[in-house]
Amino acid sequence: MKLPRSSGILLHPTSFPGRYGVGELGASAYAFLDWLHEAGQQWWQVLPLGPTGYGDSPYQSFSAFAGNPYLISFDDLQKEGLLTADDLADTPDFPPGKVDYGWIYIWKFQKLQAAYGNFKKGDFASLKAEFETFKGQEASWLEDYALFTALKDENKGLPWNEWDLPIRRREADAMEAAKVRLSDDIQRISFYQFLFFRAWNQVRAYAHSKGIQIIGDIPIFVAMDSADAWANPDQFYFDDLGQPTVVAGVPPDYFSETGQLWGNPLYRWDVMQERKFDWWIERIKGCLKLYDLVRIDHFRGFEAYWEIQYPAENAINGEWVKAPGQELFQTIRDALGEIPIIAEDLGVITPEVEDLRDSFGFPGMAILQFAFGGGDWSSNAFLPENLKENQIVYSGTHDNDTTRGWFVTAKEDEKSHLNQVAGTEVTEDRVAWILTEMAWRSRAKVAIVPLQDVLNLGTDARMNLPGSLSDKNWSWRYTQGTLSPFTAKRIKALTQDAGRYVQPPVKA
Repeated sequence: MKLPRSSGILLHPTSFPGRYGVGELGASAYAFLDWLHEAGQQWWQVLPLGPTGYGDSPYQSFSAFAGNPYLISFDDLQKEGLLTADDLADTPDFPPGKVDYGWIYIWKFQKLQAAYGNFKKGDFASLKAEFETFKGQEASWLEDYALFTALKDENKGLPWNEWDLPIRRREADAMEAAKVRLSDDIQRISFYQFLFFRAWNQVRAYAHSKGIQIIGDIPIFVAMDSADAWANPDQFYFDDLGQPTVVAGVPPDYFSETGQLWGNPLYRWDVMQERKFDWWIERIKGCLKLYDLVRIDHFRGFEAYWEIQYPAENAINGEWVKAPGQELFQTIRDALGEIPIIAEDLGVITPEVEDLRDSFGFPGMAILQFAFGGGDWSSNAFLPENLKENQIVYSGTHDNDTTRGWFVTAKEDEKSHLNQVAGTEVTEDRVAWILTEMAWRSRAKVAIVPLQDVLNLGTDARMNLPGSLSDKNWSWRYTQGTLSPFTAKRIKALTQDAGRYVQPPVKA
């Protein structure tokens, strides 16, 4: 895959500022894209955009295809008449720099329900026609997702493998009765998806008009409590009651001494292969409707994955099991052509994983925060001089501390090695910019930094601490006025000096 020498910023949409408790695909999204354009950037990278559940992680979504209704802009709905000033009169005094998911969960869905009520009774002929078209176009996943979500609400939030056995097993009579009983809820939930995809498509089109492309992110595995698992039980390792027999995770690593017990159900790759990987082809097609470049999280799991017997207390006791990655990606390529994929190849990487990545030309990843540790650090693959051209280099990702926060707790030998590479005494207030410069000046084709590093923020702005359920995870937001013209000019000057600036298209 050929990528231009370019650069960009990592920022999840929930981190946009605004008065409704969580970032939305409204005015703040467009303002961010304007700022990104001013900063001379070509990429905006986001985390998975699906609806989130327990733990609020975008990597544990209720669907691999659906969008997150939290991101629907209430101001935009009000402009269209789908919400009124009275509907929004009770907007709480949400904290400006943090998402309080427990608070927004109830309030935001109350307002979305009001929007649906206004839509049903109002004169929205054109919008209703668009909605019907959307339902037809996305029926392959939308019908199962909407029914799953309606059933989950009816069952007071219980996971699907605790529902009554007939509907858990998708028996025909139970399914038909549920579709009749919950028909209005199914319509309402489908309407939320329509609003999300309409808003996202408009934001993406605006990004393209500014010369900005979007890097999306998909987890290799689906959540246990998801429409995907419920609708396709034969493609996962489940027993007759819908309980997993084995689950996913990773062994002990940099982030955790006991590994990470993700709990996702594992694929029956033999069944998927017999079906010519049809589910995966549909998933990638769905991603390409949303993104220009797709980062697949935990890419090494396509070569071999860490299988843990269920139940388990941690991820220590597991085993590596082979996966048919070569056959999968060849089948996807045969069906869809050249696929724009980034391989998240961090962690325990073997020559076999590298061969799989390289055989399809997928760029891998490099993290500069990992570059300065260890004994023989000069051979560290993440050092700037050791990077490859076909890589995406980051100062850190959503799973790392901010670069400033990392530096505060870094070991003395790491700081010493960093000083040697930087050729100067690195200090806390300068380290984020120094790693940004290293990324931009490296030979890697694409350089990305989280917005937190651009803003020189400390640990309080960290997006996620892997293996934890802290209420700080996924909750960081920047506030209005944070994105300054000065910072944009500084980033643009570096981008031009490092040969990463791509002249944006001229509007017709």
